[in-house]
Parts: sequence; structure tokens; C-alpha cells
Amino acid sequence: MNNTDKIIRENIEHIREKIDRAASKSGRLSSAVKLMAVTKFRSIEEIRSAYGAGIRLFGENRVQEAVEKFSDPALRFDDARLHMIGVLQRNKVKSILPYVSCIHSVDRIELMEEIAKRLQAENPSLCPAFRPLRLLIEVHTGEESKSGFTSEDGIVRALEYAQEANLNVGGFMTMAPLSASPESAEVHRSFVTLREIKERMQKRFPSFSLTELSMGMSSDFETAIEEGSTLVRIGTALFRNAGAEAQA
Repeated sequence: MNNTDKIIRENIEHIREKIDRAASKSGRLSSAVKLMAVTKFRSIEEIRSAYGAGIRLFGENRVQEAVEKFSDPALRFDDARLHMIGVLQRNKVKSILPYVSCIHSVDRIELMEEIAKRLQAENPSLCPAFRPLRLLIEVHTGEESKSGFTSEDGIVRALEYAQEANLNVGGFMTMAPLSASPESAEVHRSFVTLREIKERMQKRFPSFSLTELSMGMSSDFETAIEEGSTLVRIGTALFRNAGAEAQA
């Protein structure tokens, strides 16, 4: 085990301890919370170290970076999955689909239309093993600079379109205000808002299994878990002091 392996393993252990405490605080099991390693700007070596430490879920923000890294044979893991979590342009959908099992950043119906079009064009015999593709509706609940549906009417229209197009929507994603304290009422409210939207939409669209709440990052994932997160997206805290920093 090299120094990068050791540092990342220790970081993950520390994060899992925090997940355990946050889940316990809200009367939940830690097993109900998935830990994603956000690998933006991270090297193949660092990603392999995270995999070696037990991570099986990875998230990328940029299509080009995701394709460059996860097309490398060194990152072809049969039991790991890659999710797209960053802003996705319509002209990049075709490029990313072969690599991802889930897209978190579905923030407009036009993007859903492009995804549906590209999925329909896939050759069934050549589809990745991780089909059907899962989609999460991105909702703007707090961070002003971020995208996402801003009204419940918009979310309803998106789910209605998903039904018509036979898209597999599995839940919702949001970002809390980055400028606020992680334990502030503002951050709690951002996460509570998404949870309540999920509950209302599940009643309105019972044909969908809207179980996923992708919310919480390095600075606020404990608060997110307390408010019902089922998937936390951790980059900085998981890779802290690793890679080039570990060699210094």
C-alpha cells in the first residue's frame, strides 16, 4: 500500500464514521446512505486507490474528463458505476451515455428529450450492462449559481414527459447554498425542501420509484443525511492530502 492508498483509505474511514453518526442521529441505518467519490480533477491512481478502499460509486462533473479517464482500461471495474453529476449539455449526451448508469443533473425537459432520443437509438445488443439508465431530477432549492427546476409545476411537467418517453426517473438532486454554514437553518431548509418535493411527487406519480435523494457534499453531507439524503457526493474530504499532495 502506497502513501496515496493509505491517505485515501483513512479519509474514507473518517467519512464513513461521520455517515454512521449522522444516520444514527436521524434514526436511520448508515447502509441507507450511498457514498460517492467525486473524481473531478483526480488522477487514475487516486481513483484506483478509492476503489481499493471499497468505493464502488464515482461521480464526474465534466463529460470530456469522464470519457478520458473512464475509457482507460485501468478504470474498467465490473462492479463499479459512474454517474454524471455536472451540468450536461445536449450535444454531450451521446458521448457520455456509454459510460454512466445515472445522470443526476437533469435540469430541463429539452435535456430529457435528447436523452430519450439517444437511448432509443442505442443498439440493444451493444447496450452497457448498467441499463436502464437512471435519471435524477435536479431541483434548485438553495445554491443561486446552480441550475435545476425552480418550480413544482416544472417538476411535474418533467415527470409527465418521463412517463410519456418511458424514462427511468429514480429521484432528485440538489445543492445547498455554498455560502451558508453547513448547519444553518438555510442549509437544513434546502434539504428538507427536496425531501418534501420527493414525497409529494411519489404520491402523484406512483408508477415511479422516487427513492433517491442525492444531496450533501464534503461540507454539508452530515446535515443532508439528517434530512434524508440517500446519496452523498464527496470529493474534497475523500481525496484530501492525496495524489500529488501526498508526495510533497
